[in-house]
Amino acid sequence: MENLFLLTGSNIGNSAQHLQQAKQFINERIGITVKSSSVYKTEPWGKKDQQDFLNQVLLVQTKLLAEDALIQLLQIEKEMGRNRLQKWEPRIIDIDILFYGDRIINTEKLIVPHPLLHERRFTLLPLAEIAAGYMHPVLHKTIEELLQSCNDTSAVTQC
Repeated sequence: MENLFLLTGSNIGNSAQHLQQAKQFINERIGITVKSSSVYKTEPWGKKDQQDFLNQVLLVQTKLLAEDALIQLLQIEKEMGRNRLQKWEPRIIDIDILFYGDRIINTEKLIVPHPLLHERRFTLLPLAEIAAGYMHPVLHKTIEELLQSCNDTSAVTQC
């Protein structure tokens, strides 16, 4: 079993319900959620002229390989109505792989750890809530240390 850290996000429709539905699909297809952060209301990152997001980090224990988990996650997004037309667009659901154990993966389809997680408060705050001492396998800093050194000033509030 591998520890898979996921970030879920939504800013279209009933975002809280979308996060719950995504979590249910993840439990059915990927593995068992053993920890969940609180839900956080966050300013959009990248493209600012859109609704705020709700975000949550999940720790899932899975038997799937990282690439197989990605395939399932993309299918969940598609089934929930996600259309991938533009970068940083509004979305019904977004599910990002943050970590897959302590593995470092760099393929055409998947980069793990997520290459921007250390730059994003909306990722680091919920991640620190459930795994503050977790060591980033590339940057060799804990999540708490990454959060303290993060320059992102976007508003992120626990719901």
